[in-house]
Amino acid sequence: MREGRTYACPYCGLPQDRVLTSEHDWVLLEPGVDVLAHLVPAEHRWIVLSDGRVTVYGVCPPVASQRCRIEHRLTCAAQPLPDLWPWLTAMRGENARRARRADGEPDPGPGRGPRRGPGGLPDVGFPDAG
Repeated sequence: MREGRTYACPYCGLPQDRVLTSEHDWVLLEPGVDVLAHLVPAEHRWIVLSDGRVTVYGVCPPVASQRCRIEHRLTCAAQPLPDLWPWLTAMRGENARRARRADGEPDPGPGRGPRRGPGGLPDVGFPDAG
């Protein structure tokens, strides 16, 4: 395995980026996902350094404009994971649908995918404020 390559996840088959860490280990990151660091639990924020390596950014609270990458295993629908953040659970559900479509399976349609709240929107677990 070489640096800078994309590899298929052995669990879901979707791509993941292999990136060198500041400790000279490898981490598999979700390709094309660069989110605001405050949306990601501190121990799961991977910050890209000037030399292209990544390191965990555990600063709490993070700088408001700081962006980070996340490990593919957090968004992989084929791997068990606790519900760290509602938006991450929604992303895992979407990756499950993408993987099924990539395998030629039909989209499950409304009611058979993620939980639905009022108006047919995904239920992300927040109580109704009204």
